[in-house]
Order: sequence, then C-alpha cells, then structure tokens
Amino acid sequence: MIRLNLTAAPEWLDLAPGLRLKVGPLTTALMVSARADPAIEDLPEGASQEALALAMAKAVARRAVLDWEGVGDEVGNIIPVSPEGIDALLEIWPVFEAFQTQYVAKGLILDAEKNVSAPSPTGPSAGATGIARPARAHVPTAPQN
Repeated sequence: MIRLNLTAAPEWLDLAPGLRLKVGPLTTALMVSARADPAIEDLPEGASQEALALAMAKAVARRAVLDWEGVGDEVGNIIPVSPEGIDALLEIWPVFEAFQTQYVAKGLILDAEKNVSAPSPTGPSAGATGIARPARAHVPTAPQN
C-alpha cells in the first residue's frame, strides 16, 4: 500500500549531531528536475555508478534543501544555504550517506515497491499451471526401522 502525505510540508532531517537540513517534499517534479541537472548531463559516457549517485544526490539536495542549522565556514561563522555549500556538504561522507538514507531512499523505496507483483488471490502459486507429468502409480512410503 502506498501512503500519501498530502500535507507537502517541509521537514527537518537530523543528519549528524548539530546538523539539520530543512527539506521540501520529495516530489516527482523535484526528481525530474534533478535528473535534468546540467551536472548530471555533463557526466562523461560510462561514468561510474558512484559518480552518478553523488551527482544525483547533489542535484536533488540543491532543489530540496530550504534551510540548515549547524553549517559554518572554515572559521565557524554560520553561512546561508547556497548551491556551492550544499555540494560541499555532500562531499562529507557521513552527511552524504545520511541524506541518501533519510531523504533520497524514500523515493527509491517507493519506486521499487511499484515494481512488485501482487500475489495471486489464493496464494503465490494459485495462478501457476502445472508442467510436470502426473505420476504413473502411487508409491508406498519408505519403511521405517
């Protein structure tokens, strides 16, 4: 069952101690826009899955992140959200992994769910047809000592 969240309100993600991102909902429009991001289109032919995953995560984050807490420059001054800042933030491995798990994976899990076939009405094999020939005669059970 797909559960719809009709509020479409932004939410805060706690990605690391002291680091929170306020993100908008993960919508089809956001994902389609991210896929068309120039950084993804400029990837070389045959780019690795890792390079594609990082480029896609950054493209999604640049569109989704509305605000953040706990992000500062090299001397600790709080900095505003910017595309460059988002890209730099996602270069930090634990932050990238947390963003992928808490935000992007929601969309991927939902995408995977739609590819599952529903079970047959009376069980998983109810719709299957038999292909083995029937046994010629009954066989006695094995003797037990």
